[in-house]
Amino acid sequence: MRVLAEMLALAAVYFVAARLGLLEATIAGTASPIWPATGVSLAGLFLLGVSRWPAIFVAASLANLLFASGSPAVALVIGVGNTLEAVLGVLMLRRLGFSSALARTQDVLVFTAVAVTCTLASVSAGSLSLVLSGRASWSEVGITAWVWWLGNVMGALVVGSAVLVLAQPRPEPRWWEALGLAALIVGVGLWSFRGDAVAPLAYAQVFLLFPLGVWAALRFGVRGAVVSILLTAGISIWGTVSGHGPFYSKADGTTVDLLELQLFLAVTSFTGLLLAAARAEQGKAHAQLELLARAVSGVRDGVLIHQLLPDGGLRVVYANESFCDMVGFGLEELVGRSPRGLLMGGAETEEHQRLVKAVREGSCFRGEVVMAHKDGSRVQSEVLVSPVRNARGQVTYFVATHRDVTAQRQLQAKLISAERIAAVGTLAAGVGHEINNPLAYLVLNLEGVAQSLEQGPTGLAEARARLDAAREGAERIRVIVRDLKVFSRQEGEDRAMLDVNAVVVPALRMAAHAVRPRARLVEEFGNPPRVMGSESRLGQVMLNLLVNALQAIPEGSPERHEVRVRTGRDDSGRALVEVSDTGCGMSPSVQARIFDPFFTTKPSGEGTGLGLAICQQIVQSHGGELRVRSEEGQGTVFTVLLPAAQDAGFQEAPEPEASAASVAPPRRRILIIDDEPRLAQSMRMLIEPSHDVVVTTRGAEALAWVREGQRFDLVLCDLQMPGTTGMDVYSNLRAHAPELAERLVFISGGAYTQATRDFVRSVRNRILEKPVRPEELLATIDEALATTLQA
Repeated sequence: MRVLAEMLALAAVYFVAARLGLLEATIAGTASPIWPATGVSLAGLFLLGVSRWPAIFVAASLANLLFASGSPAVALVIGVGNTLEAVLGVLMLRRLGFSSALARTQDVLVFTAVAVTCTLASVSAGSLSLVLSGRASWSEVGITAWVWWLGNVMGALVVGSAVLVLAQPRPEPRWWEALGLAALIVGVGLWSFRGDAVAPLAYAQVFLLFPLGVWAALRFGVRGAVVSILLTAGISIWGTVSGHGPFYSKADGTTVDLLELQLFLAVTSFTGLLLAAARAEQGKAHAQLELLARAVSGVRDGVLIHQLLPDGGLRVVYANESFCDMVGFGLEELVGRSPRGLLMGGAETEEHQRLVKAVREGSCFRGEVVMAHKDGSRVQSEVLVSPVRNARGQVTYFVATHRDVTAQRQLQAKLISAERIAAVGTLAAGVGHEINNPLAYLVLNLEGVAQSLEQGPTGLAEARARLDAAREGAERIRVIVRDLKVFSRQEGEDRAMLDVNAVVVPALRMAAHAVRPRARLVEEFGNPPRVMGSESRLGQVMLNLLVNALQAIPEGSPERHEVRVRTGRDDSGRALVEVSDTGCGMSPSVQARIFDPFFTTKPSGEGTGLGLAICQQIVQSHGGELRVRSEEGQGTVFTVLLPAAQDAGFQEAPEPEASAASVAPPRRRILIIDDEPRLAQSMRMLIEPSHDVVVTTRGAEALAWVREGQRFDLVLCDLQMPGTTGMDVYSNLRAHAPELAERLVFISGGAYTQATRDFVRSVRNRILEKPVRPEELLATIDEALATTLQA
């Protein structure tokens, strides 16, 4: 019933529209330059469905039979043509993705093109039927088709667009403005098409309708445009048919007059629809842009948009609130500046070099960068940089999404430090034993030296031998302390060219005493390539793997088990370190989870489950792999693979050439600042044979001497002291004696505070680690004096 009702209503509306068009038929009573029925059929079938085509056929045939041809055959042919143009038009519109809202310029262009082409079906059928039936001659075919086609096209553009748009849900209107605009259009239209003005004044009056149509299109969109077009078309057609307006000519009759009117209506309709569609598209684009801006502004991650400049550089054009909060800068401070200024270290690090390469190649980048906060602090960020391309495929912008991971990285650093200390703690008893042995014979030999010296000149040779033995014990203690400092060091991210074997040896020394009660320790050193890495971080990996190996072997049968450490290179040239044991091994289910954080098979209180997870993270941060293979009851093998460093330019420092005639260096004045009096005096006794030495245990006293004008050629200063620290001494010298600040050598027992670690990373001065070997101290003094006092 609903379909039948729709078909009856469509047929009735079409019949009325056809009757109105036939009233103005100028050729054979059938071809009319005014044919609103095409708009009704095209819009009706598009909105209701092509299946309603019988309504168009019946109404068209009946209207032509009753009011035009009087011939059933001609009426049926014209009915077929009118139906065919509507069906073809709807199929074309749907094929081309047309939207009945006419809110896109492409919809206006498609609708106009379809109106121009689909009407040819009706024109062809109607013109030929009139000629073949004898109602028109063959000489009139051209003018008949022309009039028929223009009438149908204008009916589609004016009436069809109005029906399609006005059938949409009604938006919130601005009634007073709409009524005022409609009144203006009607008033100007009546003035233009009802008055008796003659050309060219009459044409000038008509042009006043154009700004009103633009007003309707821009202020009220497509709905306003089609209403404006309907009012203009209705008034202009009525006035011209009534014999008024610029398109009426008494000399030429109504045929040519209405064709000029059609041109006017075509321009008005197309312009109005196109402006309304452009305005709708612009409004939609603004709405989408506003939505995008609100969405980006509300994203918790920092968003930074850069414009790619012609010279290949970048310029910030947008930053959301989250990014501004992340770096402490306001939007106005960020826009227009280069993003390079936000990065700490510029393009010097490997990550920054990858970022620069990605920008240069127009590709994506994912990594971690360090940015500078406005207050000078560091912000660690995980960043994803993606290129934005224009229609031609050229990169014009880059969008960077930043996630602040500073707190996460600080927590990870604490976990790594805790796990490292836990590993060292596991070996504490063995380390204590390793220190006790050389300490014992150090004490015994020093006591023996004292006894030998009491014997007078006869005991000097024995005293010298005992001193050599004592020196050997002190050196062994120094090496153990150095290994401990490597594994417990906080500032372990600075990377350098490393010998893998030299990284493995300290870990073996630390773990050897704990391994021996459980298994034989087998060392198999090969020739691995150098790697670029952090000594303390990679040392932690080796130590953790050794601790895991010894914990997998029970105590009591060392002759049955072994822990083997092998170094070398794999088939691809990477450095290889393999730690294997003959312990209990792992089941496949356990092996699948060993790298999961906090997963452990050890009893509560004996393991955190972080050791292997941290090892994997450290190895991956060095660009390597950590592999494992294991079998229950057969043991486990962990393999560390690290990429070889690009060390083609790395060269050992050349040995200094011996001069033909050795010349003794001049004596210099050296200031020693150390809060440990015995250490300061020991250094004084070592240096005094070659230089003049002044000693103080307080940094403030040393600075007072400098202010008083005392001259020093070199300063040896402890880094961490109570009161005035070595950092304070350096800052004061930089301000008041910058040339002496350049000749300052620090002696450090370890950087234990964050401020000290940051200072150590930033200062260019030489830093000696305690305990300092005598020959290293003297060589450093000679080198510093030679380089700073050369002029």
